[in-house]
Amino acid sequence: MNRFLSHATNRIDAKGRVSVPSMFRAVLSSLDIRELYCFQDFVFPAISAGGPDLLGRFERQIAAEDPFSPQANQMSLLVHGGGVFMKLDQEGRLMITDFIRDFTGITTDVTFVGRADHFQLWAPQAFTDMQAAAREGQRLRGLRPV
Repeated sequence: MNRFLSHATNRIDAKGRVSVPSMFRAVLSSLDIRELYCFQDFVFPAISAGGPDLLGRFERQIAAEDPFSPQANQMSLLVHGGGVFMKLDQEGRLMITDFIRDFTGITTDVTFVGRADHFQLWAPQAFTDMQAAAREGQRLRGLRPV
C-alpha cells in the first residue's frame, strides 16, 4: 500500500492532538516518511500533508521558473510561507496547531482525506460539503446533452 485513499474523522484530544488513521500511518511507514511537509492547500480550506518529496516537487516547479518572476515568487509564498514541517508523536498523533486551525476552521474533529501521494486535514463539515459539491458537479457533467 503506497497511496493515501479514503477518509476518516477523528476527535482532537484535550492536549490538541489527533490520531492519524492507521491506514495513513501504514502508508507513511511503507514510504519511510518520518517528517511531514504540511502546507495550506492552494484551492481548498485544508492542510495538505506529505513527505519531503512533496516539497521537492514544488521546489522543482519553482526552480523551472525565472527566480525573479511573479510566478516563482507567488509559488514560493504559498509553498514556503504557507508550509511547515511536522512530526507524528510515538503514538501516531499529530498536534493540531493554530497554523492548522486558523486556515481550516477545524475545532474538535479532523477529517483526514486521502489524495493519492499526500493527505489532507479538513474540518468535517467543510469536507462533506465540498465532496457533495464535487459529486454533484460530476453528476451534472455526466448529464450533458450529446
